[in-house]
Amino acid sequence: MPKATVYNLNRDNVGEIELSDDVFGAEVNEGLLYEVLKAQLASKRAGTHSSKTRGEVSGSTRKLYKQKGTGRARHGSIRATQFVGGGAPHGPRPRDYSYRPPRKMRLGALKSALSLKLKEGRLVVVDDFELEEIKTKKLAHVLQTLDVAKSAIIVDAKENEKLRMSARNLPSHSVLPPEGVNLYDVLRHEHLVLTKSAVAALEARCKA
Repeated sequence: MPKATVYNLNRDNVGEIELSDDVFGAEVNEGLLYEVLKAQLASKRAGTHSSKTRGEVSGSTRKLYKQKGTGRARHGSIRATQFVGGGAPHGPRPRDYSYRPPRKMRLGALKSALSLKLKEGRLVVVDDFELEEIKTKKLAHVLQTLDVAKSAIIVDAKENEKLRMSARNLPSHSVLPPEGVNLYDVLRHEHLVLTKSAVAALEARCKA
């Protein structure tokens, strides 16, 4: 069963915590990470791309010239795709790119990502993340002390308003509740900072 050192906000060692082997000691499945991350990124696509068909472009509906006797090809509309300013053939249309992998795949990918952070030494567990006041500068100093100043996702209960409000102006850091932790945010941040309560909540979520 993997273990992690528990720190306070001054990075003093205040104990040790045993982590679930099923959640933080899982085998890192890169193929699963790729499939679930691809689905999550696809769901973020707007899908608003659109081109005009020959029925949507501007132009006369009059037949260009008579059908027979000219020796030319038989054209019926200036809006046809072969003319400049005509409609686009088989062009992009608005669509929804989102799809949802099975729940077991999503949980398996999240476990792989959490285990990867632990194996790489990029998982930091703190006793709690109680700040004295809403102050971005003080939170930045705490993150510097915890050695996660470059980029980190901080996970604590959603009731921690001081933490959430203090982190709003830190562009490379995010704050999420345990129920909002997702593969994309875990992988795009260099470090993962969890409170002890967040560890318990994530383990309960992944085992449910």
